[in-house]
Amino acid sequence: MTLIVRDLVPTDAADTEGWIRVRRAAVPFMVTTPESVAFEHRTAHPDKKMRMLVAEQDGEIIGTATAGIAYDSTEPGQSYVTPHIHPDHRRNGAGSLLLRAAEEHLSAEGAMAVYVWVLDTPESRAFAEKRGYRPTRPAHFQRLDLANGRLPARQPLPAGVELRTAADFLDDPRPVFEADAEASADEPSDISTDFTDYDDWVNHTWNHPLLDHSLSTVVVAEGRIAAFTAAQTDGLTRYWSGMTGTVRAHRGRGFAKLAKTDSLLRARAAGYTDAYTSNDADNQPMLAVNTWFGYEICASEVRHVRAIG
Repeated sequence: MTLIVRDLVPTDAADTEGWIRVRRAAVPFMVTTPESVAFEHRTAHPDKKMRMLVAEQDGEIIGTATAGIAYDSTEPGQSYVTPHIHPDHRRNGAGSLLLRAAEEHLSAEGAMAVYVWVLDTPESRAFAEKRGYRPTRPAHFQRLDLANGRLPARQPLPAGVELRTAADFLDDPRPVFEADAEASADEPSDISTDFTDYDDWVNHTWNHPLLDHSLSTVVVAEGRIAAFTAAQTDGLTRYWSGMTGTVRAHRGRGFAKLAKTDSLLRARAAGYTDAYTSNDADNQPMLAVNTWFGYEICASEVRHVRAIG
């Protein structure tokens, strides 16, 4: 059997289908579509030095990895890669080949540290630690049964508060960017980010094909955005909470619950059956909100890091 690692050809339908098949099998709680794969490849920032790699065995794609430089980090030399191997093809060397190819690429581009997400299983953690990676922080994937689970009813809005959608800001999304930047700055993270490039945010977040503007709810208080939840969908059955945040001046008022309640109710009405999200294990406020909605942990992962270069 011949096992090779090469770059993804995003214009090749077989390559894209193979990529999606592996991702859906390895991390079924993530949302991936052909459009999102092509978009991420086509619009990658030049400074990211991104490569989308596949492991191919006898003509079949059995593993994937996206590697890049954290170009918007406040600390130079940070990078990332996360290999995914189809469950039916593990323990055959594909993960090692993907990781080695990614590390060599990142080192050549000046990376000094590589961060990876590793599923919190004995096998996956042993794989990472054997290759010199040390754990830094855990996170939890959570699932909500939209089709059969109970959702809270919409609550009366406080005076001066209204619910809108991201679609209402299509002509000028800068207020959404400003709220996202402030909320994201307080998210737990190993890599600090200089969240100031509006054009880059529009290109890679606002215009991302997975972002459903009509299902992303924005809470407006006294004429300004106070909170929001960004909904990503596959257009079929899966809904992913890309980010839920509240600006500092309005925290503690239940606005995150207002945003998520509205978005989840409309997602269920639109036919979505499974809602997923992920939270850093240290983000207790957001974990509490999701538990209140009925989300249950379906998998966990642990961030790891290794010095290179």
